[in-house]
Amino acid sequence: MFTLLFIVAAYLLGSVSFAVVTSRAFGIADPRTYGSGNPGATNVLRSGKKSAAALTLLGDAAKGWLAVALAIHFASSDAQGVLRVALVFMAVFLGHLYPVFLRFQGGKGVATALGILLALNLWLGLAALATWLAVALVFRLSSFAALMAALSAPIYAYELNLHREWVVACTLMSLLLIWRHKRNIQNLLAGQESRIGKKAGS
Repeated sequence: MFTLLFIVAAYLLGSVSFAVVTSRAFGIADPRTYGSGNPGATNVLRSGKKSAAALTLLGDAAKGWLAVALAIHFASSDAQGVLRVALVFMAVFLGHLYPVFLRFQGGKGVATALGILLALNLWLGLAALATWLAVALVFRLSSFAALMAALSAPIYAYELNLHREWVVACTLMSLLLIWRHKRNIQNLLAGQESRIGKKAGS
């Protein structure tokens, strides 16, 4: 029962879209109505409000971190506890992708995934972040950077010798993240993907 409550709470926390909340607080357009239509930090940045985008990034990462950090704190160190953490891990991520508060039309999960990885293992999160930053700085393409970070995260988790359940959860999360970027992949192949910082309509 305790595990189920934790999973439901993690899903509901993940369902809070900081892109929408922050946009309303700053009085800017709903991020679902411009750019890529994605309620995420990169799209909020297209509004021209860097502070709103930064808060969106922070909020979406923080909810992933909080859910997993609490799960690790309260879960036992045995196999059952490790599995509970993995389930909470997936619940908060799925909440962001398919939020009940936004009719199951959520973001792509990059910031939330980062928060999850940082809570799971600091070095894992930093390695994924470094991969994203390196690719983003070179190519100025947020989606391409996210895809490279997603592909590398399960490898990093395996190399860090994390629990098998956590490596599997990282792999599932990465596959979902790649799936959510399918339109971006098409745009990348066609050379039509928007670069970081490009304003909506420009």
